[in-house]
Amino acid sequence: MLRWYKIDNAQFLKDEGITEHKFGGKTICLTWFEDQLHAFSRKCPHAGAPLKNGWCERGKVICPFHRHEFDLVTGKGNPTQHDFIHIYPVKEEENAYYVGIEKGFWQSFLGSKSN
Repeated sequence: MLRWYKIDNAQFLKDEGITEHKFGGKTICLTWFEDQLHAFSRKCPHAGAPLKNGWCERGKVICPFHRHEFDLVTGKGNPTQHDFIHIYPVKEEENAYYVGIEKGFWQSFLGSKSN
């Protein structure tokens, strides 16, 4: 089950490159590419590089360490990489942007106990 978190000042992130943000105890990266907001894992799965230090081109986020490339829509790495990053859903409602974060097991469990 997803929980949606509002992204404060999302429009102002357009010129900021890749930035890190914390939602529900999870730190993720946000970036605008071709007028679309994207949310994804904060670390490269290859060597743990912080993707906030990378850049975007051709619809992909590029890792700053070894230049691994990941699709901003699917999260898939190039075929020879055999890896991927997690992509988080983003939605726009009433001029505000939200990112969907999967509830952890204990969050879901404790939430259902209090209902």
